[in-house]
Amino acid sequence: MMTGSDDNNGDSDNAGAGVSDDGDGWVVRRRDKLSAAALLTSAAATLLWCAMFAAFVPQPRVVAGAQLYTNTFSVRLHGDVRDGNGHVDEAVAHRVAKRAGSGFENIGKIRGTKDEFQFVHHGLPKIRGRRSIPSVLLLKKDPSVKSVHQQPGFKRVKRGYKPFIPPLYLSREEFIASQYREYTGKPIEIDDDLDRYGKLPMDPLFKEQWYLRNTGQNGGKPKLDLNVRAAWAQGVSGKNVTTAIMDDGVDYTHEDLKYNYNARASYDFSSNDPYPYPRYTDDWFNSHGTRCAGEVAAARDNGVCGTGVAYDSKIAGIRMLDQPYMTDLIEANSMGHEPDLIDIYSASWGPTDDGRTVDGPRNATMRAIVRGVNEGRRGKGNIYVWASGDGGEADDCNCDGYAASMWTISINSAINDGQNAHYDESCSSTLASTFSNGAKDPNTGVATTDLYGKCTKSHSGTSAAAPEAAGVFALALEANPDLTWRDIQHLTVLTSKRNSLFDAKHRFQWTMNGVGLEFNHLFGFGVLDAGGMVSLARQWHTVPARYHCQGGSHTKIRKFTSKSGIILKLNTDACRGTDTHVKYLEHVQAVITLNSTRRGDVELFLTSPMGTRSMILSRRPNDDDRRDGFTKWPFMTTHTWGEYPWGEWILEAKFNTPNQFSQQSANGGGGTQTNSVQGSKTDSTMAASDSEANGDGSSADRDTGEEEADGNDYETVHTGFLKEWTLMLHGTREPPYSQLSVRDPHSKLAIVKKAHTIAGPDTTGSPQKQSAY
Repeated sequence: MMTGSDDNNGDSDNAGAGVSDDGDGWVVRRRDKLSAAALLTSAAATLLWCAMFAAFVPQPRVVAGAQLYTNTFSVRLHGDVRDGNGHVDEAVAHRVAKRAGSGFENIGKIRGTKDEFQFVHHGLPKIRGRRSIPSVLLLKKDPSVKSVHQQPGFKRVKRGYKPFIPPLYLSREEFIASQYREYTGKPIEIDDDLDRYGKLPMDPLFKEQWYLRNTGQNGGKPKLDLNVRAAWAQGVSGKNVTTAIMDDGVDYTHEDLKYNYNARASYDFSSNDPYPYPRYTDDWFNSHGTRCAGEVAAARDNGVCGTGVAYDSKIAGIRMLDQPYMTDLIEANSMGHEPDLIDIYSASWGPTDDGRTVDGPRNATMRAIVRGVNEGRRGKGNIYVWASGDGGEADDCNCDGYAASMWTISINSAINDGQNAHYDESCSSTLASTFSNGAKDPNTGVATTDLYGKCTKSHSGTSAAAPEAAGVFALALEANPDLTWRDIQHLTVLTSKRNSLFDAKHRFQWTMNGVGLEFNHLFGFGVLDAGGMVSLARQWHTVPARYHCQGGSHTKIRKFTSKSGIILKLNTDACRGTDTHVKYLEHVQAVITLNSTRRGDVELFLTSPMGTRSMILSRRPNDDDRRDGFTKWPFMTTHTWGEYPWGEWILEAKFNTPNQFSQQSANGGGGTQTNSVQGSKTDSTMAASDSEANGDGSSADRDTGEEEADGNDYETVHTGFLKEWTLMLHGTREPPYSQLSVRDPHSKLAIVKKAHTIAGPDTTGSPQKQSAY
């Protein structure tokens, strides 16, 4: 039941992440402040987490023909020569590469490690269909080498990319001038908020940046924006904050970016040099990173393009998305690059959004992220912002291990009238939303910088949403530089607003969780409010230490079919009486192993003791996998934020398989799911439960109905096996907001603090009241 606690508001290594290091990365099957009274030191907590995590890791299985290998190697050295910090001397790695000969070169130390180096073999193809055993054996023969792993190659794609071919022009000056001709001679706009917020930016595209100031342009809903002017009016603009754009490069010579470019924090991991300039292509394919950078830090009032959300902040370019195949080392180096110079890492990419891929970070990348939140920003933790995905309703971002990680902030998008974009994925791990395309005109998207001094008004997708969030977080960090990575997540939950966001297809309604926080399966806790976040950040007190509790598990294999789902129940005391007792939830993970005859038709729901129902896996009609399933995959929900964790948790597993005449998908999510699944009994007609002791004897399970004779020849009957469910609870023991004063009695902060004065079913409190504040 007991796991580790956090070190300085960070997280212990690989907590419940569902990853392993077999030297090959994941194959398809596994894309799959301690108090003075604490009994564990932070180091012991980390070791305990690793030991527990090792039990989660499945054994590697190579699928024939499914793996590609690069000419890059991870080499770990014994290292007789170490510096005062225990790091292996770089010269040792150079000598190993030289002794190996045959085209080997030491590229450098893997970020955040003491004895691991990246080698490249220039005599091998950059990508090949099988491992180079002779190269591995040649390196292993060296007495200084402890281990060698040839790096697999895998695909990562930009989100929201749309190619654009610019018109011909005679000179750069003429080309730039042509961008602004349409804005000259227009009448001056009357600003009703001048006295409250000060002057509007004078940049030519600012009036097109409806996500910064929505006046109803392009058919939008007035006031539906990021409320950045309210933040700017408080005197913040992102000063002394650096955001790294991990992408295909940044045009750091652009007039709107060059004075906010942080060269010291930048690097090109695609070419291994310090100049992350985009590689030229005729179709401007590598404009993605430059567009994202302009959203964050385009300069204000310089007469070029538009205005960045945090227009005085710094941008670092990390070019890492421009090679035929990604490797674990490129990702790990990128996310661990200069963690004390970089505050925020923004990623607008991920596994393929095809509705059938289940994939996430490999082992080295996961370690880099965990080091970032534990040690980055001199112990306060780096902030990782992730675009939730562009797979639309046919995909689920809980199948993306980056967006669904509790160490990242997953951001979805809305368009300018408040509805979701057609490409938005939904999942229970999304924390909040920003904006992407305009509603009435699909070609009217986000106005920002583009390659070669150009501007664009067509940046789109959740690619555009994540950098906007990074800019808002930069404003909050200027307002309070002491904010930790967890503080940023708490501020996001407490200050995001429902505003006018809605699901255009009426699948997902706004729902209130057990402590009064509204959430939506598409939009998380709402659209970011920069003014509200900056205001609360100024009075913020760091949240208490976080603990990780294994709340219990089911390990008996249970069968379910498209005619008969299953419900598992698990009672937990949230590790009460141990050093890792969790009383106030942040993230919850259901670590699940499951196989079925059609993975894409499986739906999973998790209900908390306070009654919040999260859809942790929705139907993905393109996913026809029948072999790999999910192996110890950590499905995550943020919907239970702030709730009490003790009591009965319920996991539902069922098929949503449309028959020949009813090609319908499941409706719902959160607490409002409507069961419209053909061939599946509703909860009201379930058979008697099969209560049986499991683990601590406090869990039970039941089927949702007996299997019937197949009376419908047109209906496909699928079978699934739920092999394991482990409940992971992450949160604090102390009330998180006890030191914050309530200034608005109608605020989320006031609502949650009031809810925390009412006891849940924890035997440590009185039956009626348990004052948390």
